Amino acid sequence: MAAPAKRVEQLDRVVIRFAGDSGDGMQLTGDRFTSETAQLGNDISTLPNFPAEIRAPAGTLPGVSSFQVHFADYDILTPGDAPNVLVAMNPAALKANLADLPAGADVIVNTDEFTRRNLAKVGYAVSPLDDGSLGDYAVHPVALTSLTLGALAELGIAKKDGERAKNMFALGLLSWMYSRPFESTLRFLERKFAKRPDLVAANKAAFHAGWNYGETTEAFSVRYEIKPAKMRPGTYRNITGNQALSLGLVAAAVRSGLPLFLGAYPITPASDILHELSKHKRFGVTTMQAEDEIAAIGAALGAAYGGSLGVTTTSGPGVALKGETISLAIALELPLVIVDVQRAGPSTGMPTKTEQADLNMALFGRHGEAPLAVIAPKSPSDCFHAALEAARIALTYRTPVILLSDNYVANGSEPWLLPSVDELPDLRVEFATAPNADDGRFLPYLRDPETMARPWAVPGTPGLEHRIGGLEKADKTGDISYDPANHEFMVRTRAARIEAISVPDVDVEDPSESARVLVLGWGSTFGPIGAACRALRQRGLPVAQAHLRHLAPLPDNLGEVLKSYDKVIVPEMNLGQLANVIRARYLVDAVPFNQVSGLPFTAATLESMLEDVVKNG
Repeated sequence: MAAPAKRVEQLDRVVIRFAGDSGDGMQLTGDRFTSETAQLGNDISTLPNFPAEIRAPAGTLPGVSSFQVHFADYDILTPGDAPNVLVAMNPAALKANLADLPAGADVIVNTDEFTRRNLAKVGYAVSPLDDGSLGDYAVHPVALTSLTLGALAELGIAKKDGERAKNMFALGLLSWMYSRPFESTLRFLERKFAKRPDLVAANKAAFHAGWNYGETTEAFSVRYEIKPAKMRPGTYRNITGNQALSLGLVAAAVRSGLPLFLGAYPITPASDILHELSKHKRFGVTTMQAEDEIAAIGAALGAAYGGSLGVTTTSGPGVALKGETISLAIALELPLVIVDVQRAGPSTGMPTKTEQADLNMALFGRHGEAPLAVIAPKSPSDCFHAALEAARIALTYRTPVILLSDNYVANGSEPWLLPSVDELPDLRVEFATAPNADDGRFLPYLRDPETMARPWAVPGTPGLEHRIGGLEKADKTGDISYDPANHEFMVRTRAARIEAISVPDVDVEDPSESARVLVLGWGSTFGPIGAACRALRQRGLPVAQAHLRHLAPLPDNLGEVLKSYDKVIVPEMNLGQLANVIRARYLVDAVPFNQVSGLPFTAATLESMLEDVVKNG
């Protein structure tokens, strides 16, 4: 007798969190579910969250790894504040995430892991599945491990390998629940385990078993559908921030006609950029994994001197080590892109957690007066455009540029509308090819009157020999100079060159045109701020939002914008670094709102704070 058809409900949005041990494959499971969802045309935002250890202690709270995906039939801005569904692979995953769940959330638990030993590891004297403490949630006990092993029994797979496939069972079940396509996941498994046909068969069988379990069990009586989001016409792909940044750098190299050289030392969370760029040799990309951070930036600066688009990637600890060479690049006035994927510090800090606490270091973290340009992407897909903009500034103005991404943006993902190549900026540069002085000499510091950039002469060009190095340069000639007046002139000129960089005005989103409160953000706070402001406006509370991509130099109209509002609030994942800059530069009483938990702001946190400000001033 055929099983009765399951009821299908339409939803407009869902937030799902997969959680388990760092060895349970939660990141892969979440990534595959995200890819399936992208194929259906939903808008997506994701939040991976995992421990720094390669294999954290199994079954413990510090070892919990999770992946949250928010998908909807409309434009969304964040990975969601609270999961509608939690998949908990063990007691630790349940306990670590329970406080984030709203009442009524679905909780799917792997009952096989709720043993006395595993419960004791996280402080449960009695199983929460039995003591009534989960009464506010819709709990679905599923013996994921046992069901997976049962489905693989005829394949003769080793028990250890079979148990590892339980994440595919969970993925199959969730794919059924939310009507996701799965053909791409099956092809992915074929590629991933191409050298192990037995594992291909096992993981496919586990996935199908999970799907069929949802179809046949009475424990899940409802299936859900989320219609595609209305998005701009075009070709989309799901992309992480690190992938988008990498492709932006490749596009910049192609559009400039220059070879791209990346000098990098592996560091979380920036290493994926090195991995991604190493795949693109056919576009003239050279990647070098250096022995340390200092060697990495030294090689990148050397490549820039030789006529390449020089790039180095790192995180906060690496920027600290690279500081002296960044100063050298400022003195040499050569183009260089420094990517800082920020993480929680100080020191080693929390390598896999997010923070925006490197802004002060990017702006001021060098000896002497050593100004440079600083920009920050606002979302994963925006990393592509931020990389192009960093290259534009570096190449046009002959300056180092620090691009401040962060862990949240770098590892999160969202749909990216592939741009037309014709839409990308023309970044071609003209190298110096002949002497530029009336007397036939080459003056390496004779500046372009519009950009204040000096000539870029490729080594070996006849007649353009000149000195390089960190000692102060004489104006125009570039000779070593200890003259006080010359030093004053060169210091002020280097600062003026940065201030002369052309950047767009900051846009203000103020639909009512009556808001008296402005929320000013930068970098990855864009999504939570935008979601909070959207929610307040829907409730009739006027609030304005402005977001900075360019942090040095700041947009020309920023001061005027700030003084147009009675109150300026600056949410940051640090202790008020941008707020301090704004207060000092514009003498505006910018009010900081700070969080340094290693996690991004939730929209609800910002909405609550801003509601109080809008209503009470």
